[in-house]
Amino acid sequence: MRVLFLLSIVMTTCISLSGCTFSDKLTNNPIKPELEQQVLQIIRDHPEVIIESVQAYQQEQQQEKEASQQKTLQQFKNNPQEQIGESPTFGSTAQKIVLFEFSDFQCPFCAKAQENLKEFMDKHQDRVTLVFKHLPLTNIHPQANPAAKAAWAAQQQGKFWEYHDALFEQQDRLGEELYLEVANNLGLNIDKFNSDRQSEAASISIETDIQLAKKIGVSGTPFFVMNGETFSGAVKLSQIEETFAKVSQ
Repeated sequence: MRVLFLLSIVMTTCISLSGCTFSDKLTNNPIKPELEQQVLQIIRDHPEVIIESVQAYQQEQQQEKEASQQKTLQQFKNNPQEQIGESPTFGSTAQKIVLFEFSDFQCPFCAKAQENLKEFMDKHQDRVTLVFKHLPLTNIHPQANPAAKAAWAAQQQGKFWEYHDALFEQQDRLGEELYLEVANNLGLNIDKFNSDRQSEAASISIETDIQLAKKIGVSGTPFFVMNGETFSGAVKLSQIEETFAKVSQ
C-alpha cells in the first residue's frame, strides 16, 4: 500500500510538472515548491516505485496485446471467409478447415516448408482450404516485396499458384529477369502483368496481409494458422497432421 500511495503522488506530480492540464482548477493551483521537493525526495529514496510502475504498465500492455491477438485468432476459426478476403486459395471450397500461410518468397524456411505443405494438401485438399498471405520481410530480404508483387500480378490472371511454385523452386534466382521469365512461361499478358505489379492495388493488398499478421503477433515466416491453431517455421509433415487432427475433432 505504501508503494501505491507513493506512486500516486509521483504520477500526480509528473503530470503537473509536464504541463498537461486537465482543468482550470489544476492550472490555477500549481504545485507548491515544498511538495515538489518532497516528491522528488521520495523518488530518490524509493526508485523502485518508478521501476515497479513501469513493469506493471508493460505487463498490462502485454496482456492487452495477447488478448487482442487471441481475439483475432478466434476470428480465423469462427469467420475464416472474412480473413481470406481476396487472397489466393487452393483446395476445398467448403472452407470448413482453413490453413492460412503467411510467407515470404525469399525466406529459405518458407521454401523448405513447401514440400511438406504440398504433400499435406495433396492428401487433404478435399477437406482443407489453403490460403496464402504475403508477409515480405523487407528488412532482410530485398527481393521479398518485388516477388510478392509479381505473384500478386500473376494472381490477377489466374496463375498465382503456378507462379508461387516457380518462385520457390528458383528462389536463388529471384529478380527482374526471373519474374518476367516465369510470366512468359505461364503465358501471361506481360503488359498487364507489369501494370498490375506496379499498381497501388498490389501494394495495398500486400500491406493488408502484413497488418493482419501484426494483429496476431507474427514475427517471422513461415507462420501458419489452422482454424485458430498456430505453428511456425519449416514445419514437419507430422506437425501439420497433428494440428489437422486436433481441429478435425
